[in-house]
Amino acid sequence: MNVQNKAAAIRLGDFRSAPMRAFHMSWLAFFLCFFGWFGIAPLMPVVRSELHLTKEQVGNSIIASVAITILARLLIGWLCDRIGPRRAYTWLLILGSLPVIGIGLSRDYATFLVFRLAIGAIGASFVVTQYHTSVMFAPTVVGAANATAAGWGNLGGGVTQMVMPLLAGAIVGLGVSQWWGWRLAMAVPGVCLFFTGIAYYSLTQDTPEGDWNASRSQTGAFLAACRDRRVWALAILYGACFGMELTIDNVAALYFVDYFHLTVKIAGLVAGSFGMMNLFARALGGIVSDRCSRRWGLRGRTMLLLSTIAAEGLALMLFSQIRLLPLAIVSMMLAGLFVKMSNGATYAVVPFVNPRALGAVAGIVGAGGNLAAVLAGFLFKTASLTWPQAFLILGVLVCASSVLALLVRFPATSEQTTRQDLKSMLADPFAPARVVGE
Repeated sequence: MNVQNKAAAIRLGDFRSAPMRAFHMSWLAFFLCFFGWFGIAPLMPVVRSELHLTKEQVGNSIIASVAITILARLLIGWLCDRIGPRRAYTWLLILGSLPVIGIGLSRDYATFLVFRLAIGAIGASFVVTQYHTSVMFAPTVVGAANATAAGWGNLGGGVTQMVMPLLAGAIVGLGVSQWWGWRLAMAVPGVCLFFTGIAYYSLTQDTPEGDWNASRSQTGAFLAACRDRRVWALAILYGACFGMELTIDNVAALYFVDYFHLTVKIAGLVAGSFGMMNLFARALGGIVSDRCSRRWGLRGRTMLLLSTIAAEGLALMLFSQIRLLPLAIVSMMLAGLFVKMSNGATYAVVPFVNPRALGAVAGIVGAGGNLAAVLAGFLFKTASLTWPQAFLILGVLVCASSVLALLVRFPATSEQTTRQDLKSMLADPFAPARVVGE
């Protein structure tokens, strides 16, 4: 795609241009997907009691919630390359709404696990969000656009921790039994997802030039992405950051209930503060990455990623050792800052790895985040490990993985092309951004 057709600025008040409509709809859709995806997490103390779940069964449900997303992200990345982001997102939202509503039909551990597994498919929404903003925004701001859209979407993970216990409590307050409370609460995000799917098809287009067509599809794109070691390095690095975000989203409420003896509502508010950092922290990672690229090229983006991943690992180790509630919250927030900055920094690199196989690259890297969350889930279900010990192990592994950023190298031709694109958008690298063609 011609870079001159892409937006070179993020104008939040613009709801008319194709890039900004895609930006606003993609983050909103991802927000609702994340809300539905993790809506049950803050309600797990209630579900655990009602369905008489063991520690192992709770661990299995945590794993199930992110396991299917691995395959879903690979598939949705391939679909974006084949049919475009608009249709891919529409079908994902509509079909994904069904298990979110349906989890209220759970009667025992087995049925709950099946619905929890099915809900995980909507986690693939992240790949479409990143794909759509990547094709809509120029190299000068693509890191910030990707990180901001994803960060505001991930915000759903924080909001749901705070809202779902309150929503379930409000429903019970109307005279409905607790048995129905959490079930009806889960129907709310499901209905929202269904109608958002219809809106996405109506309000967006695939690219700045218009709708997708068959000539855009790249034969062999997925295999080309699979053969690139940089893609796998980024997949592991994304596992080290987004995988940890998913893990903390899933276990934080239970962690503060069990280890700090908080109530379900208070634990939800504390856990929600971790997710709420997506309001700015992921965007910060993308913005800083764009700045690093302007000064040091693509190498600047990868060095930033190495630094934030290493800092995240150290912060997780610190969090695992703290037993005082105020300090535990502060250390969790510190870890959250670097987790989310690393998320943004990763997908500030992704659009430059192989633009012809963008969907495949985005899908594989995104799947890495979920695979790491699945593996981390096994630590939290292991009877011989306490949850603080599990966090300590994860911190060490995250810190060690940061060196993989050194494998993400770009040939001189890629660096030169990127610099030429930057110059074509901005005469001065630090001049105020503009939207070409407006």
